[in-house]
Amino acid sequence: MSEDNGAPEVWPTSDSTVIDATVEDVMAVISDFDSYPEWSTSIRVAEVLSVGADGRPDRVRFALEAGAIVDDYVLAYSWSADHRVVEWRLESSALQRAQKGSYRLEPVEGGTRVDYELEIELVVPVIGRLRDRAERRILSEALRELKRRAESR
Repeated sequence: MSEDNGAPEVWPTSDSTVIDATVEDVMAVISDFDSYPEWSTSIRVAEVLSVGADGRPDRVRFALEAGAIVDDYVLAYSWSADHRVVEWRLESSALQRAQKGSYRLEPVEGGTRVDYELEIELVVPVIGRLRDRAERRILSEALRELKRRAESR
């Protein structure tokens, strides 16, 4: 976390979980952006703006409300040929200077191991307590709510 010295506010975070579902089922949930508002409590809107040659979304607009963090942003996606990795980077945002992240899926005994990484650079600093709450909420939705959604299919 940056002090008030003009340095960027960068939030790196990562976590993993095992989901009792196939790699294909987990990736189907991840790639179904239109359904995000149904299971992700912070995503108010997820709108696919364009689809790549592989038929998968490559630009998606989100409206986010995660406590004190409210933003409208567009992410550019790239998908691995084996359908086990999706990566993204920020294309535009009012609140974020940069964002990059990924989901990496690996079949394991008992389902699919999901490794999640995210790094966000905000335009303005956020005080510690608000940042901690927002980070917990982001991780919760990225993994726990994804797990719940994939396992309920």
